[in-house]
Amino acid sequence: MSRDQLIGLLLVIISVVVIVVYSYLILSPKYWEIVVKATLILAVIVVCGILGWIGYTLATTPPPKPIEEIEKEIEEELKKLEAETKEKQSQ
Repeated sequence: MSRDQLIGLLLVIISVVVIVVYSYLILSPKYWEIVVKATLILAVIVVCGILGWIGYTLATTPPPKPIEEIEKEIEEELKKLEAETKEKQSQ
């Protein structure tokens, strides 16, 4: 069994165990209120965390170069390569 297959099997087992335990706690009259509140809090934390991460990434990533600037750089490189090729051919 490969490492990936082992990780996949463990994920399936963990998922089934979480589903069973979560279902039991939700259906238990003693714990359902706590489980629902914890689930909602966790969902809000995860969603806000993802939004915060996206915002941070957008705020700290420099904007891309304009296409015109990239085209000029490519043209300059092509001219350099053509000049080098002509020099090699003339030698």
